[in-house]
Amino acid sequence: MTHPNAALTPRHRLKVARLVVEEAWPISEVAARFQVSWPTVKRWVDRYLAGVPMHDRSSRPRTSPNKTGKAVTQRCVSLRMRLREGPVQLASRLGVAPSTVHRILCSARLNRLSYMDRATGEPIRRYEHDHPGSLVHVDVKKLGNIPDGGGRRYVGRPQGDRNRAATPGKPKKKWRNPKLGYTFVHTVLDDHSRAAYTEVHDDETAVTAVAVLRRAVEWFADRGVTIERVLSDNGGAYRSFLWRDTCEDLSITHKRTRPYRPQTNGKVERFHRTMADGWAYARCYTSEQERRGALGVWLHQYNQHRPHTACGNQPSFSRLINVPEQYS
Repeated sequence: MTHPNAALTPRHRLKVARLVVEEAWPISEVAARFQVSWPTVKRWVDRYLAGVPMHDRSSRPRTSPNKTGKAVTQRCVSLRMRLREGPVQLASRLGVAPSTVHRILCSARLNRLSYMDRATGEPIRRYEHDHPGSLVHVDVKKLGNIPDGGGRRYVGRPQGDRNRAATPGKPKKKWRNPKLGYTFVHTVLDDHSRAAYTEVHDDETAVTAVAVLRRAVEWFADRGVTIERVLSDNGGAYRSFLWRDTCEDLSITHKRTRPYRPQTNGKVERFHRTMADGWAYARCYTSEQERRGALGVWLHQYNQHRPHTACGNQPSFSRLINVPEQYS
């Protein structure tokens, strides 16, 4: 391919050479006709006489004495897939510069660890059920309560400690600040549409989890979705007899992830990360009640307006047909 600043294209270079060689035109006249210098004409005439193509030659050198060896490249790729380490760590093992390791990983398309499973080193296998309700993910997100006046994250540690001490109704421990407790966010997330149903409670017991599941089933049913299977981790609430009996009563098949493998339930885990960024820690809340009150607005934005990459950059409700308030 000719570079954009070339005065002659390969077709005109051949025409220039033929005018000089075959029709005996003076080089100066050919140069004036094509508005180029005579050394340029001479160069293409010599290429024509030597039988060399008129296309631009590659700028790659014939020899590269400092080129990274093939053995180093292969070992770099092997260590990346086996150890999942970054360029700095791999460079110390290979005895080369981190920039060299980064270049090798980019060439092999291994420059991002998100492309592989950190636990096994294998490529990530993604799945998605073909219709809403075929599978829902359930999980609980644990958040620390916010003292009245704001927490340390926004007002700083000294003021945050004073706000903790001034928050009423919390048991105080000797030599320590009062315990504010935790907020437990129970989430039921549809695998196909990524539509989420979320409630905030003060515990994560089986009784609470079962009540959330029943209300979630009704919420999805109002939107034309029948839940068939539910996937959870191995938390105590999901291993209880009450949870088992409730799933049987609702005709829902219960599945649990393999122990110590949260990646299997990764969709709801990723939702909790999005929720933490967009709601839980999005701004300075002056009380826990204020934060809980803001959840409904954010959840409406997430389900019905926020573009989701898994849904083709459309909101989650776009995969649900003729549901109430779909376009509100």
